[in-house]
Amino acid sequence: MSKSANHAAPILVTMGEPAGIGPEVALAAFDALNGRVGSHALKLVGDAEIFSRHKEALLATTARATSVPGQPSSSNAGAVTEAIEIAVKACLAGEAAAIVTAPIHKAVLASAGFGYPGHTEFLAALTGGGPAVMMLASEKLRVVPLVIHVPLARVPGLITAEKIIATGQIILAALARDFGVSRPRLAVAGLNPHAGEDGVLGGEEEAIIAPAIAALKAMGHAVTGPHSADTLFHDEARKNYDAVLTMYHDQGLIPIKTLSFWDGVNVTLGLPIVRTSPDHGTAFDIAGQGKADSRSMIAAIKMAADIADRRAAA
Repeated sequence: MSKSANHAAPILVTMGEPAGIGPEVALAAFDALNGRVGSHALKLVGDAEIFSRHKEALLATTARATSVPGQPSSSNAGAVTEAIEIAVKACLAGEAAAIVTAPIHKAVLASAGFGYPGHTEFLAALTGGGPAVMMLASEKLRVVPLVIHVPLARVPGLITAEKIIATGQIILAALARDFGVSRPRLAVAGLNPHAGEDGVLGGEEEAIIAPAIAALKAMGHAVTGPHSADTLFHDEARKNYDAVLTMYHDQGLIPIKTLSFWDGVNVTLGLPIVRTSPDHGTAFDIAGQGKADSRSMIAAIKMAADIADRRAAA
């Protein structure tokens, strides 16, 4: 169990991929917020040179990184992962209230032997290996993809009733604890067009998804579906739920990035610590050009503080 939920502890912002826009938006957000959000000071975690502008707020990695905008190198992998490890250790020890991670580049880390598909899985391992769930959240929409970073062809085989039930429970608990929703409502998308259209367009809805929804309802949860994903995200539909469980990555991320590209936040549910991240990537094409927009990073920092404060008050 984490000791990190207290009102006075700092919020840590990791540097992410040095060749991308992560360090830029981290520094820009730090400046925009004057180094503080609510009762929490902000601390930067990463290479001392990359964050030299704010040495007074730095937790430096021992591994060094070279920042060449737009030119990622596997030689930086050690510093990237060490920054995350430092931040997690501080949260677990009660020395930090939350982590906000700048984007990493999975291919670069993989080439250096990184054994995880992404941040979410790495954080789960660092905090004890329990199930972790990726939510993308904004004021307009909250979505969770059941299957995340795998090829689309593998998705149907990875959808199980047990996984839907477990993920649904994590989402519903987080809506209550971390987002202050008193009676959480979860909508569940189908996998196939028109949610299978009574089995004509696919059988996963009837065989797997509907029974999982029934099980969640039997536990007393407000859960609906399986819904046709193409009618689930318009203005009127969004009034009927507090979050959506989609079956795969793009089914959920396309809607939220369309509605909330600049203020969407990646929140990891199911961890003993608070972790958020901007919902964008490394953007190598604009790194170092002064074009990076820090709004998603600012939103991620503010959401991390809100969640940490709710946990501390519970």
